[in-house]
Amino acid sequence: MITTNKLSRGLIVSCQAVCGEPLYGYGIMHLFARAAKAGGACGIRALADDIYSIKKETGLPVIGLVKREYADSEIYITATKAEADELLNSECDVICMDATFRKRPNGETLEGLYSYVRERCGNREIMADVSTLEEALNAESMGFDYISTTLRGYTEYTAGRRLPDIDFIAECKRELKKAKLIAEGGIFEVSHMEKISKINPYAVVVGSAITRPNVITERLSGALKLVNGN
Repeated sequence: MITTNKLSRGLIVSCQAVCGEPLYGYGIMHLFARAAKAGGACGIRALADDIYSIKKETGLPVIGLVKREYADSEIYITATKAEADELLNSECDVICMDATFRKRPNGETLEGLYSYVRERCGNREIMADVSTLEEALNAESMGFDYISTTLRGYTEYTAGRRLPDIDFIAECKRELKKAKLIAEGGIFEVSHMEKISKINPYAVVVGSAITRPNVITERLSGALKLVNGN
């Protein structure tokens, strides 16, 4: 029985670089994590390959996940038992998985994957990435320790939502009774953090606005409007 939460309340920084991104393959995510810790982060969200170096560098609790694409499913965040095994064999403190209602690869189910991980995770906790209130409540009823709004806007049935979806975060906060709410998704500005602070989730995850220089550059460059001749 878990008696102490692995994650403290505060800002969690997602330090990830996937195939195709400029920083992928250089083994430097632990340096981003070090900078995040220096800035006051209370935890890190990271891919399995980076967990060891980040834990060694920072000592902060790590939310672990595996991103892998499958031809028969849109789910790519810790989609099957194979990815779960990678996390179970890692030093992560929290195991994160997609908990949407979408079809999983290889005929697996969310219920089956959750049970598989819970039986083997020891004193580690489990986080659900969701995109709707119904998914959040379903994950809570299954026993997930944390519910994160990560996938809002990234499923077919929530596509087009303006992020961060403050109303959705607030709705989850009102309706969840046991699981701890993690606000995540599209959080870029101090004004976003101020609005989310009023909702009072357990913690907030920010990734792209801190650890993806190409995305930050694109946002700033897109906002820059120069007039010829000046």
